[in-house]
Amino acid sequence: MDDPEERFTDLYDRHYRNVLGYALLRAEPAMAEDVTSETFLVAWRRLEDVPDPPLPWLLGVARNLLRNQRARRSRGDDLVARLAQLSTLVEADVAERVANRQEALAVLAGLREQDIEAVILASWFGLSPAQAAQAAGCSARTYNVRLHRARRRLADALHPHAPFTLQEQR
Repeated sequence: MDDPEERFTDLYDRHYRNVLGYALLRAEPAMAEDVTSETFLVAWRRLEDVPDPPLPWLLGVARNLLRNQRARRSRGDDLVARLAQLSTLVEADVAERVANRQEALAVLAGLREQDIEAVILASWFGLSPAQAAQAAGCSARTYNVRLHRARRRLADALHPHAPFTLQEQR
């Protein structure tokens, strides 16, 4: 096959189920689907490098992507641990602030890694959306959406019955 689109379509049609099955054995369904999509994105970008037979190479790409996902998750767990450690540095005479901070840290620890990062970049480091987006490796628009969603999740977790407005969170 000389046409790259035909070659990729054939590659995708023949191996999608195998790659997804491999990923499903090692991750929850949402992550497995993301890893499978990323695997075929890598295959498309490196179509000339895909060997024959392609399945072992595709599974190797999926394995590397899964490993990277786990490493990111581990870094998120480390971040949560550091956040919890920060909460112990507050003086004892401000018990109410400590209680509120402990609650906020516990809720923050339950958020996704991207949510934690968005909140921390804006709130703790005081970065502008453009600066935070650069630090997060995404566009300013994407960062703003992440921050909005993270604030909503944080507010919902802290005050499950209160209405949320973005202005209250600024």
